[in-house]
Amino acid sequence: MLFEACGAQYHIKGELLDETDVDDVVVALVNLARMGQVEDYQSSKKKEFQNFKDNLVSFWDYLVVECQNGPLFDQVLFDKCMDYVIALSCTPPRVYRRVASLVGLQLVTSFITVAKALAAQRETTQRQLNAEKQKRTEGPRVDSLKKRLSMTHEKITGIEEMMRKIFTGLFVHRYRDIDPNIRISCIQSLGVWITSYPSLFLQDLYLKYLGWTLNDKSAGVRKASVLALQNLYELDDNVPSLGLFTERFSKRMIDLADDVDVSVAVCAIGLVKLLLRHQLLSDDDLGPLYDLLVEDPPEIRRAIGALVYDHLIAQKHNSGQSNTKGESNDSSEVHLGRMLQILREFSTDQIISNYVIDDVWEYMKAMKDWKCIISMLLDENPLIELTDVDATNLIRLLNASVKKAVGERIVLATDNRKHYYNKAQKEILENDRRDITVAMMKNYPPLLRKFMADKAKVTLLVEIILHMKLELYSLKRQEQYFKDVVQLIKDAFFKHGEKDALRACVKAICYCCIESRGELQDFAQNKLKELADELIAKLKTAMKEVDEDEYSLLVNLKRLYELQLSIYVPIESIFQDIVTTLGSFRTANYEVVGFLLLNMYLHVAWCLQSIINSDSVSEASLSSMLSKRTTLLEQLEYFLHTPPGVQEDGNQGNQLASKVCIILAEVWFLFRKTNFSSTKLERLGYCPDMSVLQKFWELCKKQLNISDETEDEDVNREYVEETNRDAVMIAAAKLVACDAVPKEYLGAEIIACFVMHGTSVEEIVKHLIAVLRKKDYDVSSIFLESLKKAYIRHVELSNGDDESLVNKSFQECKELAARLSGIFMGAARNKHRADILKIVKNGVQYSFLDAPKQLSFLEGAVLHFAAKLPATDVIEILKDVQKRTVNVNTDEDPSGWRPYHTFVDTLSDKYAKNEGFQEEGTSVRRRGRPAKQRNNIRGKKLFDGHSSSEEEDSLSASDEDGEKQVEEDNAPLIHSLKSSKLRSFRVSRQQSEGTTNDLAASRTSGASN
Repeated sequence: MLFEACGAQYHIKGELLDETDVDDVVVALVNLARMGQVEDYQSSKKKEFQNFKDNLVSFWDYLVVECQNGPLFDQVLFDKCMDYVIALSCTPPRVYRRVASLVGLQLVTSFITVAKALAAQRETTQRQLNAEKQKRTEGPRVDSLKKRLSMTHEKITGIEEMMRKIFTGLFVHRYRDIDPNIRISCIQSLGVWITSYPSLFLQDLYLKYLGWTLNDKSAGVRKASVLALQNLYELDDNVPSLGLFTERFSKRMIDLADDVDVSVAVCAIGLVKLLLRHQLLSDDDLGPLYDLLVEDPPEIRRAIGALVYDHLIAQKHNSGQSNTKGESNDSSEVHLGRMLQILREFSTDQIISNYVIDDVWEYMKAMKDWKCIISMLLDENPLIELTDVDATNLIRLLNASVKKAVGERIVLATDNRKHYYNKAQKEILENDRRDITVAMMKNYPPLLRKFMADKAKVTLLVEIILHMKLELYSLKRQEQYFKDVVQLIKDAFFKHGEKDALRACVKAICYCCIESRGELQDFAQNKLKELADELIAKLKTAMKEVDEDEYSLLVNLKRLYELQLSIYVPIESIFQDIVTTLGSFRTANYEVVGFLLLNMYLHVAWCLQSIINSDSVSEASLSSMLSKRTTLLEQLEYFLHTPPGVQEDGNQGNQLASKVCIILAEVWFLFRKTNFSSTKLERLGYCPDMSVLQKFWELCKKQLNISDETEDEDVNREYVEETNRDAVMIAAAKLVACDAVPKEYLGAEIIACFVMHGTSVEEIVKHLIAVLRKKDYDVSSIFLESLKKAYIRHVELSNGDDESLVNKSFQECKELAARLSGIFMGAARNKHRADILKIVKNGVQYSFLDAPKQLSFLEGAVLHFAAKLPATDVIEILKDVQKRTVNVNTDEDPSGWRPYHTFVDTLSDKYAKNEGFQEEGTSVRRRGRPAKQRNNIRGKKLFDGHSSSEEEDSLSASDEDGEKQVEEDNAPLIHSLKSSKLRSFRVSRQQSEGTTNDLAASRTSGASN
């Protein structure tokens, strides 16, 4: 039966079983495997073998249980079975090792079941013997119990010897088998043995194998070892025996928390939690683990969050610590206080704080104790004193916890997929939203009043209203609290001038105008109108007093900009004042100029939307719209002709230049002709002149060329993400993608920057190319123009003295050609053959316009595309190129003509050696599945790469040699024709070169007459 389970048809006659040598049988079985006469049932896909593994294990388990009262201890049947199992587990065929290991490991597990039953029987017998001895010292009853006790002890000793035999004969070799599945089975079984039979296996002699396999190259083996150790450390009785093992391997257990495999890391973190529960690790050992709180995989972060909560916040394992103030260890105040101690370490970085809060949130119920958090912020508990840093962190915690409670993310997700909730989850989120609103309703105004002066705190507090059920104010008759909140948000808007605070206030008021009900909605809308009117009045005053108070103008322009991002603001009355102020500030404060332009643009955009959405448009409104657009374009084009002085005002000049580029692109995009053609609003269509477009791109290129160091200096500036090089590139690419400007010029210029400005710009260009190809534009012309522009940039640099810049520019040209030609891969080669051929032919023509000055364009650009063509087209290209050198003495300027020879020789060699043969010999190429070989049918190979040692691997060498011979015999006919085809191609090439006035081509010296 064992042999059949291994897939071998081999039988031993019963009467010859005792005389048969185990080694002889194993050798015969190995020979059967070598001849391919073995079937692997365990890996079979057949339906009848789906439960093979479970059935095999169950069979041996039942066999041991049924034989425990007789054959198990007769030292015949199971001794012979163990001999065969151990011998088969050491053979080269993997199928034998798998089955034998499975059987052997199960035998030990079943032996443990029997041993535990015998141990229980021994204890019962010993207890009865002790009781009987108290009655009488001698007698038949006492003798019977002694005899039974002795027999039971002998059986336990015998079965433990059987366990040791399999362990030393099978496990010790197979736990490091080449097959990871066998190693996993060994470690899983060892974990079960130690847990279920600690009297024998809970000692360092066996534990060390779990420690060693923590370093296994297979993640599955490492995980199996960690899980086995978890089961050991969960039992308190095992801990004293694990002291030396823990001391030896605890560092490795901690290191596994940062394992490359996420599942292993999560399990290892759970193991570390158990070590902390038993106080086997010090706090100093946990330092590296806390860094994993901001790891990318959320599973690791959640596991570390659970560890942080258990060890540092709930302190479940530190029962010896006393509470100095008599507070319960589980109270929300205590937990929040400990959380604030952790957040103090990250008080300067809100992003990291959010990561910590996100990791711990699902375990820490105190984060949803809204009343407790609010009470601590309002200093209602005299025993709790918050510092300014603690108050900021607690407000951050409140803000983040509110977002988590209503289902929002507080840290960036790696997949960006929208999370969908079922009905029950939605009900939970709605209940949380209701609880938050009820808790905040009366306490919101005092919180805002207390922290009104602090921009960081008030911003976080204002954002909370976006997650509340505002209709509850009306349902619970708490209208006055709502009115107080709206008024306080309006006050905060005029109290602060920073981007985050302003944006939060605008969003909050707009949310109140939409989500509130009845009278409260009217109140919020009136407050918003009052805010806009007051802002316009302040701005008008600031523009009049700009010479005295420049800051007032800047901060009110910021407020107007943030307000216009969300709603329409009627600034017609001050539009001309803005234009006048802009004329006087063009060379003064670049930041003020930037916000003046932004507000003008937003006003024009809102006016355009109003016209588009109107059923009827008056002539006056159209004329007014066109007048405002013309004024805005004039102001923007001024900065195209007179770019901001970067050196005069530092990085503010760069930001203004970026704003000019972005605003100009947005205006062109909004008024693109394709948007209004064949409509009543056709007059609104606009396309810039080529001269303006060229100036625009020159300014864009200056922004793209700003060094990374200069951009890094702006990281902490407001609005920097809206004015960096990526924003400029996106704005320019959008013009091309939407046909707002001639794509032949701007598209080529943008694509020419493909490999010049880092990965972010590279991704933008890649998306633009995808859009152009999707719209079936003539990308071949655009690609060729972009290559020309990159090459012209190289030629211009060649006139300088910096050799490194010249080499770099030519390398960029070649890399651009490689990236663009790489688009035509696989099936796209044939589909876009005409486009590729067009690029190559026009590129060759461009290269020879001023030969040999521009011939390097052949090597730098054309060659990459020519390599994508089939051999017939390449031969045509080679002939065309060679005709252009008729009657030309290329020896007069060898260096100038070197790119020409490189181009010709590279293509000739490439297609002579490879693709040229396939074109001429396509008839011998067979598509589809290869023909089946009718002769030399061989069985399934069992040895290739499956052995567990060098000796086992050597058994398959002869099989591999035979396979190589078969491959050589069955080699395609076309390979035998290779040398003759190569010679014929060389001859034809020499004949074609001979027609050009007998010019002899040379790779090194060029051509000569």
